[in-house]
Amino acid sequence: MIASVFIGTSVDGFIARLNGSFDFLPEGGGEPHGYNEFFASVDALVIGRKTFEVVLPLPEWPYGDKRVIVLSTQKLDLSKVPAGRVEQMQGAPREIVSKLEGRGIRHMYVDGGVTVQRFLREGMIQRLIITRVPVLIGEGIPLFGSLPKDVRLEHVQTWHYASGLVKTEYRILS
Repeated sequence: MIASVFIGTSVDGFIARLNGSFDFLPEGGGEPHGYNEFFASVDALVIGRKTFEVVLPLPEWPYGDKRVIVLSTQKLDLSKVPAGRVEQMQGAPREIVSKLEGRGIRHMYVDGGVTVQRFLREGMIQRLIITRVPVLIGEGIPLFGSLPKDVRLEHVQTWHYASGLVKTEYRILS
């Protein structure tokens, strides 16, 4: 199983404002920068409850009919999802990966600050694709939190776009 992160941040490393808003990201994702191709390559998306609550009220469900796993220990009302295949799970990242692998999932997209941090801490992420948006927001929800040890990365490639977006892909070595 390959677990990948594809995420946008401010240049100062925040994925959202303190209130959860990501209004500093380009509307509609900005110019094409590989997200659609990446999303088409994954079998399932794993997000946390907070990310789920942020995307649920959007005018259009952003994940189409892709399988979405929402991690939460609280009971969620999934009937509000307008379309798509959504289920709730709980457990440690290793357990989640094992369950999904058993269901034939080969490429998993991990999204959401706390969820990315938990999977990274347990060594369950193999690939990071980070798109930096040319803005400083000063404070917010950081992409990375504390780690029990260094996480060594191998630079794969960096792309830059006319709007100022800079996307970098890393392979996780440790």
